[in-house]
Amino acid sequence: MSPESARIDSPTTPAVDGTRIAYQVRGEGPPLVLLAGQANNHHWWDGIRERFTGRRTITLDWRGVGDSDKPDGLYSTPVLAADVVAVLDALGVDRADVYGTSMGGRVAQHLAIDHPDRVGRLVLGCTSPGGPNAVHRDPAVTRSLGGPGPEALRALLELMYTPRWLAENPGPYQVVGDERMTPVSRRGHLRASNRHDAWAELPRVQAPTLILHGSDDLMTPVANAELLHGLIRGSELAVLPGSRHAFFHEFADVVTPRVQEFLG
Repeated sequence: MSPESARIDSPTTPAVDGTRIAYQVRGEGPPLVLLAGQANNHHWWDGIRERFTGRRTITLDWRGVGDSDKPDGLYSTPVLAADVVAVLDALGVDRADVYGTSMGGRVAQHLAIDHPDRVGRLVLGCTSPGGPNAVHRDPAVTRSLGGPGPEALRALLELMYTPRWLAENPGPYQVVGDERMTPVSRRGHLRASNRHDAWAELPRVQAPTLILHGSDDLMTPVANAELLHGLIRGSELAVLPGSRHAFFHEFADVVTPRVQEFLG
């Protein structure tokens, strides 16, 4: 069994509302929280977390996915941020660096806004400030994800990865959603991501911030990276040419060292 596919213990801890949140810890060193995308569990980071040597990496299964409880309601990016805080409390971690991608980047924004004392350095990947001022994907992209199962999966993969990478990597893929999700929790994740709006609050972010994005991302258009850069004072921006939504995975050889350099 490869290191990235090895089973990691997933203890649980109660969130504020009692929902049990599963989390996973690997490695030793300064804590780094890795936050996955919408409708995905901690396996989103398989093959990447191992690259953060000298770090204690912390992941979690969002409420509604993986080994966490799957409640009927209470899905929003501030609620998910509070779930991350519950995991940090369970681990006795006062402050951690945070790397969030896609919906995980939206949640990471609220971590830095609502819980500034818990965030050291912040990395936001392929994400958006949300709300009416954000740049939304083309409606045709959204429609492509609503087709029959095989067609929707292919559309999602093509949004995530370049054709060359897909041709060379037949799968399995860890960024296409958790099959154990209930329809209710899937709708909850979609609602949390779509209703995210941190625009007015992002100037309050105090954590040193690195913003990363793929130049060819059609899922979350790259213009959102520029918006985040303008809203978060002193932030750094890096756009990876020729990459799509899962740039952090496909181009990990370039991206992860850049993140490590920023985190120090």
